[in-house]
Amino acid sequence: MLSIFRRIILLTIMIAAVTGLPAAHAQNTTTVDIAFTRADGTTTTGTVHAPAGATGRPGVVLVHGSGNGSGEHYEYVAEAFARAGIVALRYGKRTEGYTPSHRDYSLLADDALAGVAALRNRPEVDPARVGLWGLSEGGWVAPLAASRSADAAFLITIGANSVAPAAQQSWANETRFGAAGVRGSMVDTLARNGIRQLVAAGQFAQADYDPIPVLNRIAQPVLAIWGDQDRLTPPGDSLRGFQVAFEQVGKANYTLRTLPNAQHAGQPTTDGFDKLPGLAPGYGELMGEWVNTLPGSATPPATDPPAAQGHPVRALAPASWWESTAVQLTLLFGMILALGGYTLTGMVKSWRLPDRLPARVLLCATVIGIVGTVVQLGYILTTRATSFGPLLFGRTLPWLALQLIALGAVVALGFVLARARHTLAGASAGVRARWALLVCGGTGFVFWALYWGLLLP
Repeated sequence: MLSIFRRIILLTIMIAAVTGLPAAHAQNTTTVDIAFTRADGTTTTGTVHAPAGATGRPGVVLVHGSGNGSGEHYEYVAEAFARAGIVALRYGKRTEGYTPSHRDYSLLADDALAGVAALRNRPEVDPARVGLWGLSEGGWVAPLAASRSADAAFLITIGANSVAPAAQQSWANETRFGAAGVRGSMVDTLARNGIRQLVAAGQFAQADYDPIPVLNRIAQPVLAIWGDQDRLTPPGDSLRGFQVAFEQVGKANYTLRTLPNAQHAGQPTTDGFDKLPGLAPGYGELMGEWVNTLPGSATPPATDPPAAQGHPVRALAPASWWESTAVQLTLLFGMILALGGYTLTGMVKSWRLPDRLPARVLLCATVIGIVGTVVQLGYILTTRATSFGPLLFGRTLPWLALQLIALGAVVALGFVLARARHTLAGASAGVRARWALLVCGGTGFVFWALYWGLLLP
């Protein structure tokens, strides 16, 4: 009797392999390195992850998030697909010409479609069932690729945005501050004005890219997933944005999921900022089951409740003319020239001001305020720090010190102006010139400090 049961089980497995029934939990996987040609004629390499002995299986091409496309996370995802019976291709990301100030989503989308073409030609896959998976920045690129070609059979995103990159980055900065307990002008100015300045200077690639028109054009089934602890992409607002975009065109084949206890990339997390090894429980299984049971898994549309957010994402207003890079640099260099001129002319003894203390306080406070703010801004924009040290009144100690220094500059400037009649009475042309340089530099600093929040609550 046992022998008969074994034969029945063996026959069932053989039939499943031949007919292509879902292999939801393949025990053994294999990898093979390949090379393929991109649309512009250049070549890249990749690795195909497949269930052992696979033929006629669904396939998926992994589209990278921001950065150079390396990292073990893509291997985690590729192996999860392979264990679910789905052939996955992870490939070398185009990094030539890819910088913070320049990246071409259109070109990256063409690269993803070249990967689809390469995977469709593999003997392990069914060419009619090869789709795209995109993480984070790939959540802008992969939908663009899917909207361009029917060769992509489906689309999966994780941590994708329904807002422009600049707004997303501003939200992420505000989220980091909020989680650390920071509040007030440091959040308002550094988290938002810093991004707006990068955009105005042309140093934020694809800052105003609008994903909604692309989402409107996608005909393929879509599975979009967000970790409920995502701290880089606004998970609740993005889910709602996807839903609205699909409802606008009457799309009827999509699934929007919120993954519990998962961070931006779908890995386990304790607070949304750290990431534990592997994938969040249920993430790989969710994708595998959804792909293996298409088209039924995408219809009718299914939507999870949006994840809770500490604050909503807000569009960034374009910089006004007086906020432009040219004006900001002119003001900054004007202050440097004025204060530098004041300092150098002090070598002429007869040109020195009679009230030296307030002048020295104004000079020192202005220089420290400018340098400290630039350093603080650079740190915020170039790191993903989530801890900013001890706080006092919701401010970090360096920021509070900069605010006190700026206030000291204002008091010193007021004293210099109040003593103007005494200082300039009978003064030489040199003294008057130095006084004017000091006042111009100090006044410029007041305007600069107001814009960057040093003189705001």
